[in-house]
Amino acid sequence: MAELKSICVYCGSNAGTDSEYRDAAEKLGRAMAAADIRLVYGGGAVGLMGIIARTVMANGGKVTGIIPQFLKDREVMLREVTELQVTADMHERKRSMFEQSDAFVALPGGIGTLEEVVEMMTWAQLDQHKKPILIANINGFWDTLIALFQRMTDDGFLHKAFLGNHVDLPVHFCDTVEAIVPTLKKAVAGVPRPALEAAPPAGV
Repeated sequence: MAELKSICVYCGSNAGTDSEYRDAAEKLGRAMAAADIRLVYGGGAVGLMGIIARTVMANGGKVTGIIPQFLKDREVMLREVTELQVTADMHERKRSMFEQSDAFVALPGGIGTLEEVVEMMTWAQLDQHKKPILIANINGFWDTLIALFQRMTDDGFLHKAFLGNHVDLPVHFCDTVEAIVPTLKKAVAGVPRPALEAAPPAGV
């Protein structure tokens, strides 16, 4: 039975206009630190990315930031993280984030957040990994995306057994921050540790 040791969190490089998003990042950061779960994230110093990273560290937790060289050159990275990795490009960044994470969470964010979590979902749907993925639907932020997933399912483009909150399914949904860590702990416990440590799909 595998133990949840790290979570990759995708989230906005802006804080958003709703204070609940900021609160969610802080709550998740505190929960991860309390559970001794390392944060793996995009290395940014601003927005929800900066908030969750600083919260994890402020509460005694560990943070791995992974940032591509061109963003490092813009000086938006958080230098104080436990471990900072600079990659050649976005593809190497995503591969490294995958390799170092046991599970993935999408907090509110923009196009980059959406792209990253959907890519993880695509790999899972193609049976390229077994790591659980969780959509944190804070204040209904992802409602329209979830509705789109349902339309995809209803119209025969998405397998019915792919989405849901059953422990054996790869994609999970939570409306509250408090449910994120417990949900992922249960999901990871059902995945053998070698599967969590498997290499990402070839060519990624």
